Amino acid sequence: MIPRETIDKIYSAAKIEEVVSDYVTLKKRGANLIGLCPFHNEKTGSFTVSPSKGIYKCFGCGVSGHAVGFIMEIEQCSYVEALKQLGKKYHIEVEERELTQEEQQRQDDRESMFVVNDFANKWFQEQLWETDEGKAIGLSYFRERGLRDDIIRKYQLGYSPEKGNPLAKALKAKGFKEEFITNNVDTRIGVGVVGKSEDGRLYDRFRDRVIFPIFTVSGKPVAFAGRILKKNDKVGKYVNSPDSIIYSKTNELYGLFQAKQAIARADMCYLVEGQMDVISMHQSGIENVVASGGTALTKPQIWLIKRFTSNITVLYDGDAAGIHAALRGIDMFLEAGFNVKVVLLPDGEDPDSYAQNHDSTEFIRYIEDHQTDFIRFKSALLSKEAGDDPFKRAELIKDITASIAIIPDMITRQVYIRDCAERLHMEEKVLTTEVVNLRRKNREEDVKKEAKEEKKQEATTAVKMPLKPISALEQNYYNLIQLIVRYGERPVEIEDTVYTIGDVIIYTLEGDEIKAPQPVYQTIIDEFKRHSKDEGFKAETFFKFHPDPQVSALAIDMIADKYRFVKTDSEARLGELVTQLLYEIKLTVVNIQIEEVEKWLKEAQANNDWERQMQLLAHQPELLAQRNEICKILGNRVISI
Repeated sequence: MIPRETIDKIYSAAKIEEVVSDYVTLKKRGANLIGLCPFHNEKTGSFTVSPSKGIYKCFGCGVSGHAVGFIMEIEQCSYVEALKQLGKKYHIEVEERELTQEEQQRQDDRESMFVVNDFANKWFQEQLWETDEGKAIGLSYFRERGLRDDIIRKYQLGYSPEKGNPLAKALKAKGFKEEFITNNVDTRIGVGVVGKSEDGRLYDRFRDRVIFPIFTVSGKPVAFAGRILKKNDKVGKYVNSPDSIIYSKTNELYGLFQAKQAIARADMCYLVEGQMDVISMHQSGIENVVASGGTALTKPQIWLIKRFTSNITVLYDGDAAGIHAALRGIDMFLEAGFNVKVVLLPDGEDPDSYAQNHDSTEFIRYIEDHQTDFIRFKSALLSKEAGDDPFKRAELIKDITASIAIIPDMITRQVYIRDCAERLHMEEKVLTTEVVNLRRKNREEDVKKEAKEEKKQEATTAVKMPLKPISALEQNYYNLIQLIVRYGERPVEIEDTVYTIGDVIIYTLEGDEIKAPQPVYQTIIDEFKRHSKDEGFKAETFFKFHPDPQVSALAIDMIADKYRFVKTDSEARLGELVTQLLYEIKLTVVNIQIEEVEKWLKEAQANNDWERQMQLLAHQPELLAQRNEICKILGNRVISI
């Protein structure tokens, strides 16, 4: 366990805007900061960070939280791991000790797998720098490729020895369980730095290769790519970590951890294909560069870049394969609202070789002189291929209008339509009509797709969205819990006696036997009763940083709701509001009881149960009188909220 005083230090030191800006580019908007939500795909920023309150809230998908909760969500890690990560960021020592066998068993799979990767990453680097084989083969290779030692260390490159299974032995000796160092394809458990043969022998997956570690946005080693140095037709040039519950190659971009700050500063990202392209460009002075890792570009990768910039320049080799590779996947950038440029390097060059032979000034000058807007690039390329063939030209026009149709901004679409009409010698209105038809068709397909995934989306939303009231009683109860969370410790005077707001609400609810409609509401009540007399207790801070993630998420959502209770700063007005809301929930309860009596009366009449009818008819006037009395009181107490 981490000591409470250490947790308090971390919470005090962790500034929400600093933590979030490691993952999202934030822009000032009044007293708050705003950016694109990292938890769902959006084109217009609705992710709001409040430095004064220490919280974030997305008004698109509803997710909210504090600094620790943000790390837990974005890194998919435990509460303890999030605290450790923030402790490291803010130089707060978090006491750690060797786990007992019992404790190790309790560690969840994700946490254990990250620990394995961290150990393997350090081990690969030790082999590169501290062994004769590593220096002679791995380090020599990197230096021959023109890399400086500081860049090799910055990207944490490594080496895996040729013979035996030394990594497997080192991991076993350290006590790591076999299920986490190998990989189960079905369960996706295990990082797969070690393989297992049919006869049960363990072997090092990356043996006789130089190692390129792949990091999460926050800098955790999540996977590895190993490049063989000797020519061997029997094995692939690269070996990559298998997909697991912590890694999917479609969700990561090589070099983003090292490049994210440079991307945000420049408001521009260069996209290349391979690891050496990234590293060589970085060494030449162009640091805002990432790689897709040799795989087809995916939407998750695009949205990773979108967190930091909406401007992308794609660099490809100048051969035919490179040209057609430039066409694949870029439509997704357009759909996500990017400003997309394409640069084709000279024949025989790739970003790695060009960076090795040119400094950053020369490289950037080449990019600026040769970068082409994607739509213009595509129309010029396809026009050349189509020639005078009418059928091919028709296909060309359909292809280009399909790209224009997915651009979200109307003005940008119209500019492209006009430009392409001139280039293709077409009437502008013809292209406009085609684009409109394609957008209508795309919307219809999107609606169908959303309908199919509705249940899945509902399940996802249920996990991330804070609890929301669904009935009148729940709404009343929610309002009262919101008052406890925001103002629970404040004193109010009711009938010449001073109470705290929380005590008044809780004693009234319990006295009238109004039960909490949701367990989390009862948890907040119990926690308030348990801690409200603690020295320095402040409800908003206490519940915002509560270790129960459901309590914390609900509290933050209530704190972030800027449209309620904005005119209740004075104690007098808070007292009026508490009284009003308590009478409102009593009225709701009485109305529910009246409806139940009417329902029971109908049942008793249908069953000719005269005794039951007489009992209910005797009780009905009492309930109606209660309702009239509450309505009379509320009529004199309604205040603006």
